[in-house]
Amino acid sequence: MSAHPHRTDGDGPRTGSGANPGRQVRAVRLGPRSVAALVLISAIGVMAFGWPLLADSASGLAHSKDAPWLFAALLPMLLAVVVATIADTGLDAKAIAMLGVLAAAGAAMRPLGAGTAGIEPMFFLMVLSGRVLGPGFGFVLGSVAMFASALLTGGVGPWMPFQMLTMGWVSMGAGLLPGPDRLRGRRELAVLAAYGAVSAVLYGLIMNLQGWPYIAGMASGVSFVPGDPLDQNLARYIAYCLATSLGWDLPRALVTVVLTCTLGGTVLKALRRATRRAAFDVPVSFTPDPPRGSASS
Repeated sequence: MSAHPHRTDGDGPRTGSGANPGRQVRAVRLGPRSVAALVLISAIGVMAFGWPLLADSASGLAHSKDAPWLFAALLPMLLAVVVATIADTGLDAKAIAMLGVLAAAGAAMRPLGAGTAGIEPMFFLMVLSGRVLGPGFGFVLGSVAMFASALLTGGVGPWMPFQMLTMGWVSMGAGLLPGPDRLRGRRELAVLAAYGAVSAVLYGLIMNLQGWPYIAGMASGVSFVPGDPLDQNLARYIAYCLATSLGWDLPRALVTVVLTCTLGGTVLKALRRATRRAAFDVPVSFTPDPPRGSASS
């Protein structure tokens, strides 16, 4: 008995490697459970990052010193549940193999800059991979690659689950960009470069929210003040970002744009060729082998 990946439509059978080469191939098909899990973890992530600005001044959360640690403990468990849910509903052996290769490549690219002056080529690969392989695969890839890179660089700490979630958003967002079946060439690279630049800056701004509450009292002009009105804390947060991270966020965006414009076309072709050959969306069927010794006509 032999396995043959094929599908049948109005034009007859087609192999996975030659069917609709312009169509976006999604390595992970998001079902209702996967979508619900992604929505849930994203909503909780917004709360985990934005609680200093979202909490009402009269609530106990706004004045709690335990809130950052609570979210840091909660997020890893929720991320594990989301990744397991997506894997259970959509990841097959081929997708897992592709995930391992790309996550290892992303993890290996991160120490090249080690965050120095915002030189982080990892963003370039995560954006392009999410674009080609779709939002579900992108979220898992971003989370797993950031986890692996943290182990590789020794960057394990309470900030790690926040980094995993944010990188998952970055890669997932690339898979949700419009025109996956029509946009090609320079226009696609321009869209991806623009998205990469914006997401690289937003990554820094979002991650700043994770550490900002810890510096309360360090400097009255930039630190979080529990219970203060939203506009005052927001002004302090903007000042904190300008003073501490903008020098890393802008170079990160520039590196992402340069790599996308120079290497993006080659990497996109390689990823699309690999996904076509893997035939993620083609079911495997088994056909019996002909009896031995039978004559073929």
